[in-house]
Amino acid sequence: MQSLPLFFRISGRKVVVLGQGEAADAKRRLIERAGGECVGEPEAHHAVLGFVVVEDDRDAEAAAIRLRCRGLLVNVTDKPALCDFTVPSIVDRDPVLIAVGTGGASAGLAKILRLRIERLLPQGLGRLALALRDARAAMKERWPGAAERRRALDAALDEGGTLDIMAVQDDHAVENWLKSDADTAPGGLHEVVLRSTDPDDLTLREARLLGSADVIAHDPAVPDALLVRARADAVRTDLSDTAHDGLVVVLRLS
Repeated sequence: MQSLPLFFRISGRKVVVLGQGEAADAKRRLIERAGGECVGEPEAHHAVLGFVVVEDDRDAEAAAIRLRCRGLLVNVTDKPALCDFTVPSIVDRDPVLIAVGTGGASAGLAKILRLRIERLLPQGLGRLALALRDARAAMKERWPGAAERRRALDAALDEGGTLDIMAVQDDHAVENWLKSDADTAPGGLHEVVLRSTDPDDLTLREARLLGSADVIAHDPAVPDALLVRARADAVRTDLSDTAHDGLVVVLRLS
């Protein structure tokens, strides 16, 4: 991973856009859609980000340097080497946003990935997210422990669960889930014996366990390419340390 994916709040804030034409207009529309205010270079000292949409390499580099000297992070269209950040292709199910980026390697590839994801995800996903936000207090009351609450939610949202994200949900789905004998995700100790160090060789069950685990106890030889499939906040430890609460997954090499 060569970039840190972030969602940057620009609502009500100024963003510099330099350039003319369709590409520059598209950047302005995107910024306004996110609630930002597009301004020119004279107002750069009040801005938080800068976009340079200039064809000539020297002019684009000079503009990027000027904006950086004003303290802005800068994106230069079609010139990844001059960028502090790149703009992903976006799947918008407000408030759910899915960003697909290639680090500037291929905007076309990012677009096609976005279109594939668009076809998969139901339009009501945003409503589900808002319903879960509004149910936070009720979920904390039902499952006081953070790990317990996370596992219950994982089970509900997963394939075949009560709140399966790929299924069409009605407006009362979350409320009904909380009133029911709600799903529970597996806890305890689960051992995964790896057949190889290729993440693609994980079974669906193994990938789900790895992505849900609270603790990963692993052989030192297990590569990062596999470990990054776990939650970023999951505890990583060695094979001798498995006495933890929650879902513990042991990764061994065969």
